[in-house]
Amino acid sequence: MKITAARDLTFGNIAKECVERKGIDVAGIIDCASPGVLRDIRKLMDAGEMAQQPGGGLRYKDRVTLLLAAEMEVGETEGGTSHHICFLRDFDQVSAFSDTLSHVVTNLDLSSQRCRGMSAQDLWQLADSVGGFVIPAHAFTPHKSVYGNCVARLSEMFDATALTQIPAIELGLSADTFLADRIAELQDKTFVSNSDAHSLPKIGREYNIFQLQAPTYDEVALALKGHAGRRIVANYGMDPKLGKYHRTFCLNCNRVEESPPPIFTCPRCGGGKVIKGVLDRITQIQDYEQPRHPDHRPPYFYQVPLQFVPKVGAVTLNRLLNRFGTEMAVLHQTPAEEIAQTVGQQIAENILAAREGRMKLQAGGGGKYGKAIGPEKQTQMSLFG
Repeated sequence: MKITAARDLTFGNIAKECVERKGIDVAGIIDCASPGVLRDIRKLMDAGEMAQQPGGGLRYKDRVTLLLAAEMEVGETEGGTSHHICFLRDFDQVSAFSDTLSHVVTNLDLSSQRCRGMSAQDLWQLADSVGGFVIPAHAFTPHKSVYGNCVARLSEMFDATALTQIPAIELGLSADTFLADRIAELQDKTFVSNSDAHSLPKIGREYNIFQLQAPTYDEVALALKGHAGRRIVANYGMDPKLGKYHRTFCLNCNRVEESPPPIFTCPRCGGGKVIKGVLDRITQIQDYEQPRHPDHRPPYFYQVPLQFVPKVGAVTLNRLLNRFGTEMAVLHQTPAEEIAQTVGQQIAENILAAREGRMKLQAGGGGKYGKAIGPEKQTQMSLFG
């Protein structure tokens, strides 16, 4: 068990949450280079509960495919640190990757292990050498991300070969397709919207719909590259305003900035003790004032996780899931009338407002999530063609 994860975040509980409460068929486990997690995987494989698939990845009790990965932290000589997700095909690859990391990581049992003396380019070479691939994690957040606190362009961090073979970037909770497509060098990259869950309820707050022939590592890798007809056909993610770092936050005033971006100095106290917002950073480094979506870019749908919807507490959440199966069914499919019959008219209206983009949102910043305030009349655009 990893130190930074909830104690109930086990393989069995993750699989159950994915299948029974979220409707997820493939999940990435990004702590697999940890010796403790490797031991857990081996025990489950020896017990016959988890099996390696011919196409890569592990199948847990024939219910959900788990992709093996590791989130690593590296530093650049010019300053700044960034997190990257290294995906590995099978148990042997992960074991080899972990053995190599043991020479550069002080404590492999921590999440997002810091690799001493390694740059992002070095990490890419290591993952590539054992047959894996790398994508930058939460690429725009102000702490430990490629664009957030390292470089203005990936080409400043990776050589031409690595840049060509990195298939995707992870948007993070405070960004979306509309913001990321303001940066020209990302036109050929796939965007993934992942939940970055450190507890079971947060699984699936962001996710991707893949077009695959089978739920395997090889098929997911093809989809991220957009090869052989495999691809991501839709991204589902939180409205970036709900993310922890969407807008600049003043540490002196303890306040999220509301003025037009970019803001890097507090206009009230004049101080520079701020945590830069993702919207502000992207506005600072953007190539285009409006997003330019390439032809391969799928639609991006906003969703407000049920935990964010006003008046939806733990009891109400369980009632909804017991009645309608999964959170995704409640958020996107179940008729409002049926929701109202189960949990009341007000909550049904709140869920419908979130579904239709009519939920008034208060932007987050400085490590504090944004808030869903309540329904509003103005309809917001939630997808593009």
